Amino acid sequence: MRLSAFDQFVVKLHSRCNLACDYCYVFELRDTGWRNRPRTMPAAVREKTVARMTEHVRRHGLRRVRVILHGGEPLLAGTAVIDDFAASVRRTVGATGARVELAVQTNGTLLTDAVLDVLHRHDMCVGVSLDGDAEGHDRHRGRRGTRGTSRGSHAQVTAALARLDSPRHRRLFGGLLCTVDLANPPRQTYDALVAHHPPAVDFLLPHATWDAPPAGRSGTRAPYGDWLCEVFDRWDATGRPVRVRLFESVIDLIRSGVGAGVETLGALPAAVAVIETDGALVWTDSLNAVADGASHTGATIFSHSFDGVLALPDAPEHGIGTLCPTCRSCPLVDVCGGGLRAHRHGRGRGFANPSVYCLDLTRLIRHIRHRTAT
Repeated sequence: MRLSAFDQFVVKLHSRCNLACDYCYVFELRDTGWRNRPRTMPAAVREKTVARMTEHVRRHGLRRVRVILHGGEPLLAGTAVIDDFAASVRRTVGATGARVELAVQTNGTLLTDAVLDVLHRHDMCVGVSLDGDAEGHDRHRGRRGTRGTSRGSHAQVTAALARLDSPRHRRLFGGLLCTVDLANPPRQTYDALVAHHPPAVDFLLPHATWDAPPAGRSGTRAPYGDWLCEVFDRWDATGRPVRVRLFESVIDLIRSGVGAGVETLGALPAAVAVIETDGALVWTDSLNAVADGASHTGATIFSHSFDGVLALPDAPEHGIGTLCPTCRSCPLVDVCGGGLRAHRHGRGRGFANPSVYCLDLTRLIRHIRHRTAT
């Protein structure tokens, strides 16, 4: 199954970052394309991106689109660039009649009141990356040149979250993104995240493949599944005070076969287009874990429309029918959907494998099914 249209656009306004996270899927995995891209997306690329999005929305009669500013660290682009781009999206894409949702995913260290005022101007939702308490967060997310020292970024991020949680800015708070680290106690990590009163929390499995498996994976153990099960139990026992899309999607898929759109789960394709600072159009960033250039399409915002990208011969196909025989015969396939495509790569078989997190996803799905059985 191929996508017929994109309804989400990830726009890399800035290609560098002021942190040096050791698990970063942009800078620390196999792809090196970022080295040759401009730091800030030039005006000509921004203008063409808005024009292409508008063209795509009109052609497909889309009623809702989501535009996410990303990086690197998108706030490094500066308030003037963000203000100009967001205004252009609201004015031009909004003229199609589609409901436009603007968001920014940030490490939080640059989220000052002045920046938040600009985001307010464009009703821009803010997602912040936070990996739990100070010890857990700073183990991997230090400022450039300071990783592994006491000069981590947790203090800056929590100060920004206090601003974001204030009455002045609360309506912009979209949620927190936490990368799972087995060294961090799961319940303690969850409690540290919820203490900031986010409306939602997303958990990200570290990007890995069969050729470069995740830390802690061994034999028939499911350590990431165990970790997530503990978090689920804490979330469930405390009355589910925040949205956790991963858990909600598993519950929905178990009950009705329809989930809430989490890339890690389900057989439906992720309708996301990614635009780099130089205008390159690439597949999802998770493919950076596979090989240098695995996410590249060879297309740019100047050479191809978004429909043209979808028509490329190497456009990823999704759906149960595209999975390996092991996945197709699994009774849980309608829930896990084979897992994230990048996580299936390796063993000399390309993507024709179960997820490297297969045991973990199985553990989590079965646990949630047992806990929510009625």
